[in-house]
Amino acid sequence: MLQLSPSEIKKNRTFIKVWTITFLVVFPLLIVLGLLMRMNQGEQINLGMDKFYVLMTLHGLGMAGLLFSTSFAALWYLLGTRHVKLNLGIGYFVYFMILIGVIGLTYSTLLGKFGAGWYLLYPLPFKNAIWPAWSTGLSIVSLIILGVAWLIGILHVLYTLAKEYGGLTNLLGWQYLGKKQVKRELPPVVMISAISLIPGVIAYLAGAVFLVMFLMQYFEPTLTFNMLLMKNLIFFFGHTLVNITLYCCLGWVYALLPEYTGRKWETNKILVYAWNATFFFIIFAYFHHLYMDFAQPLGLQYAGQLASYFSAVPATAVSMFGVITQVYHSKMKWSIVPLSFLIGVAGWAIGGFAAVIDATISVNTIFHNTMWVPGHFHTYMLGGVVLFIFGFFFYLSHTKEEQEKDIMGKAGFWLFVLAAHSFIATFYTGGVNSIPRRYADYKGIPIESTHLIGAFLARIAAICIIFVIIGFLIMTVSILIKLTRKKTAVMEHVQNS
Repeated sequence: MLQLSPSEIKKNRTFIKVWTITFLVVFPLLIVLGLLMRMNQGEQINLGMDKFYVLMTLHGLGMAGLLFSTSFAALWYLLGTRHVKLNLGIGYFVYFMILIGVIGLTYSTLLGKFGAGWYLLYPLPFKNAIWPAWSTGLSIVSLIILGVAWLIGILHVLYTLAKEYGGLTNLLGWQYLGKKQVKRELPPVVMISAISLIPGVIAYLAGAVFLVMFLMQYFEPTLTFNMLLMKNLIFFFGHTLVNITLYCCLGWVYALLPEYTGRKWETNKILVYAWNATFFFIIFAYFHHLYMDFAQPLGLQYAGQLASYFSAVPATAVSMFGVITQVYHSKMKWSIVPLSFLIGVAGWAIGGFAAVIDATISVNTIFHNTMWVPGHFHTYMLGGVVLFIFGFFFYLSHTKEEQEKDIMGKAGFWLFVLAAHSFIATFYTGGVNSIPRRYADYKGIPIESTHLIGAFLARIAAICIIFVIIGFLIMTVSILIKLTRKKTAVMEHVQNS
């Protein structure tokens, strides 16, 4: 275990406090955007199509970026206080670059009316756009800044870990597959970090390629690029970003849950095989986003379905089984941190199962453009990643005794969980009833029953979002009260390790 001086602990704590407060401020603002969109679909307000797609763009890009950035920051903190010394100067540089990118993206959407959606499907940003050209350029530059920031942070973490543990193959756990005795134990969080972040490097390079191509066309409008190539690059980038966000969170579940169960969670051959298989499937599963593109080579379509199926087995099965074996008869007290982790894993599993259903080609032809799709990714993001993040925040701010006695925090937690899953259920119900996704409203649907069901579900969803926000704010108050103390739970954890 890494030994840190009190001043180093304090500096690391200050760094993660900055990220914590940033998340607690920005996340509810992005939720409000979602609330406004569902109210518009429920015909309770009238945003207009242009404003709706502006909000959808900022909500989608903002949430994906915020959740990954916070998950990566928490992983950085755990690695940097337990296993390897990371350069906080680089950490703050990444933070401020992300801040600049977010400000640019916010300006280009809310003021520049950029509304191409998170997916930026080529050639949409350049053809028949109703927003000014400068907002397209600013959005592209802002996304490049964000990508560069994430890439710098990831490369620093990977380089430092590889240097500490003797190379990339050791980070992937391959030493456990040989007959020789392992000289140095590899913590699961370190291996999961490497397996999550290496595909992230590949994805961000792919993102850089398509964004540079976008920038070239912005400055030279006569340029054109292959649309299918652009879509492959975009979805490889976006799909991988969401997946590695989940895996970053799982890294700290492996690291922190044993502190509550009193049981070790060690790296072994099964874990190595499972997570190395996941490394492979992360890269190829994104093909299921392109089933509707009939020009895509048929072999890649089949590869997408197979990779989507297989990706649900190794890490998912091993991690869920590992969580069960950790908590079964462990006699641990069900405070808010292990509850967050357990229910977060359940959300990840439910959302993943719904994704596998949609990744089945025959089903995808029916569900692909319905509310089923936002249903599955809201399940493992709102019902999974956000709960993991809150579990980490409560671990950061509360002692174990305080977690058990925090009635206000638990009330906010349960309100959040119930409201979130009620909100998510409206998406799945909409998908089953063929309610289309990405529609600003349902007034133009010629089938009146579909129009009425879609609007009704949107109104129910809006009510659920209000309770999600209330639960979030209650937990936020509880966290901030404890987080601002002079002596904190996290310092005690680090010093006692």
